[in-house]
Parts: sequence; structure tokens; C-alpha cells
Amino acid sequence: MNKDRVEGKLKDVAGRVERQAGEWTGDPKKQVEGAVKQVEGKMQNAWGKAKDAARKQNNTKPSSSSPRPADDSADSEES
Repeated sequence: MNKDRVEGKLKDVAGRVERQAGEWTGDPKKQVEGAVKQVEGKMQNAWGKAKDAARKQNNTKPSSSSPRPADDSADSEES
């Protein structure tokens, strides 16, 4: 888990709390601000997940220095 995922989740939760408080108090401005913060948090969390997935994908790829098997199919067609 990276920094973006943690910060995004915190923003999402803080926005949810702020939006809910705005609903309870009847403050539409707080509701909107909370909803915006929630969206920011969800986007940052998604960005962090994408970065984690890319990092994981890069770590599971075979290294370019490993030998690749020879492709004998092209030689057999020419014969």
C-alpha cells in the first residue's frame, strides 16, 4: 500500500464525515464540500491502486537478461 492510497482513504473518510455532518445540520455548503473531498479521496485512492498494480506487474515480469527460448518454427518452414 502506498502513500496515495492511505491519503486517499483518509480524504474519503473525512469527506464522508463532513458531508454527513452537513446533512445533520442542514448545511448544504458542508454537504457539497464533503462530497468533493470524498471524490478527491476516491480518485487519489484509485491512483494509488493503479500505481501499486503497475509496480506489481513490473516486479513479476521476467527480467530482460534471462535467455529466451529459440523459435525453431521459422527454420522448419524454410526447409
